[in-house]
Amino acid sequence: MTRTGELATTTLRGADQRHGAGSDATVHPVRTEEDLLSVRHAVRAATLSAGFSIIDQTRVVTAASELARNAYIHGGGGMLTIDHLTRHGTAGLRLTIRDDGPGIGDLDQAFTDGFTTGAGLGHGLGGARRLMDEFEVHSEPGAGTTVTAVRWASR
Repeated sequence: MTRTGELATTTLRGADQRHGAGSDATVHPVRTEEDLLSVRHAVRAATLSAGFSIIDQTRVVTAASELARNAYIHGGGGMLTIDHLTRHGTAGLRLTIRDDGPGIGDLDQAFTDGFTTGAGLGHGLGGARRLMDEFEVHSEPGAGTTVTAVRWASR
């Protein structure tokens, strides 16, 4: 099942929309509590290098933290890929988090504020979606989950 956030999703194609044709993508493991901290630092560094405002930095780091924590807790760990993007001269970041966990059985329910399958407050997935400009989830029961989220720097 694939669910795209209410915000428009852009399919990124062409060299003009990526720096170095993907050569600057970084991949980070999400397997331990320490990895969660490393992910936060890596995403913050990426937002700084992309020229994000302090508010956009906070939005992206918060979303990344929520998504990484979900992959760690609910998906048994995974990987985060950070890609630097450009579109019409505007810098952006794409975060892709993948896990091989049980998947999300009901995406609509998972996006509902207050719904949780653990001890959290149930704002993670929906909150991360609201913090980003583009958001897509692909999940198959028994086959894991992939979340792709993009934020463009404000001008």
